[in-house]
Amino acid sequence: MSRLKETYLNEIKDAMQKKFEYKNEMQIPKLDKIVINMGVGEAKENRKVLDTAVKDLETITGQKAVVTRAKNSVANLKLAIEFLALVRTAFLT
Repeated sequence: MSRLKETYLNEIKDAMQKKFEYKNEMQIPKLDKIVINMGVGEAKENRKVLDTAVKDLETITGQKAVVTRAKNSVANLKLAIEFLALVRTAFLT
């Protein structure tokens, strides 16, 4: 079991039950999925920024980060399809 889930089950769940006065354990919200995104707008000028962003996100989460490319060109944002826009990863609990 991950550290996040253990912390949630042992500490956060009890604190939420006391704070919100839940009478039934099934009323307490559960964690299903945690998504971490990082916008990398500077990557259109410098590609090395993207590599460091991916490395940082992988270090933080412990999972492989996915690089998402822009689907459409947007002239106002100076964003072309070949430029990279987002780095993301997700936890499933």
